[in-house]
Amino acid sequence: MATISISNGLKTLFTLLGALMLALLLYTLITDGFPFRKELLTPWMAATLIDFYINVTILSTWVIYKEANWIRSILWIILLISLGSIATSAYIVLQFLKLSSQESSQDPMSYVLLRHPHKYVYKKTTRESGTEPNTKCSTVATLRILFSVLGVVMLGTLVYTLVTDGSPFRTELLTPWMQATLVDFYINVVAIAVWVAYKESSWIYAVFWVILLICFGSITSCVYVVCQLFKISYQDPAYLILVHHSDRAENKYKGISADAT
Repeated sequence: MATISISNGLKTLFTLLGALMLALLLYTLITDGFPFRKELLTPWMAATLIDFYINVTILSTWVIYKEANWIRSILWIILLISLGSIATSAYIVLQFLKLSSQESSQDPMSYVLLRHPHKYVYKKTTRESGTEPNTKCSTVATLRILFSVLGVVMLGTLVYTLVTDGSPFRTELLTPWMQATLVDFYINVVAIAVWVAYKESSWIYAVFWVILLICFGSITSCVYVVCQLFKISYQDPAYLILVHHSDRAENKYKGISADAT
């Protein structure tokens, strides 16, 4: 019953967040016009957009993994880029709606996060099986480099903007479109924070990481993702970072399917 409540609670949460962002977007369009105006692109707005799209990159990586069809992946990524957290919320709600009652009562988060844990074989690493790694083995190393670079880029952007434009806590910066962008940004942060809370076995660590996410945005997102990637071997499938360490037992990912070979 607790897991069903979690599933229903998250569906409700992201439905409300998506509706809130849609209403705010429409309101800002009506009251302040289109955002594509030169005067709106202040240094802090530019930094916020970079912060926003780095988190979108993290979410897009998950979508690419989840969607077996490249056309659907591309369509969702376009929606994430253009509609931001509205698309994020819609995608998450759809994943929960796809769950059967049995899946909702077992471990809904793992079923939502993973493509399908029963259709893909967890392959032993080179050390365990004595075989050469296949082409997928470079994914972990590639993602480590990608998100390390993105984290450094965001840190550099933050420091540069602080030095050249001063503090972001100024009334004149809080334009209607900046407010809408911040709401958009933090709804995506909520999505990542839910994953972090699910991943962490200790509430102290979960709260610690969530506070860092709120304060430092995509810098923390990248650091967290890279930390998780370093907890697995570069020969392991990258999707293992999505779930608890205790859920990575080989037998949980075994299944008989033609797709696994």
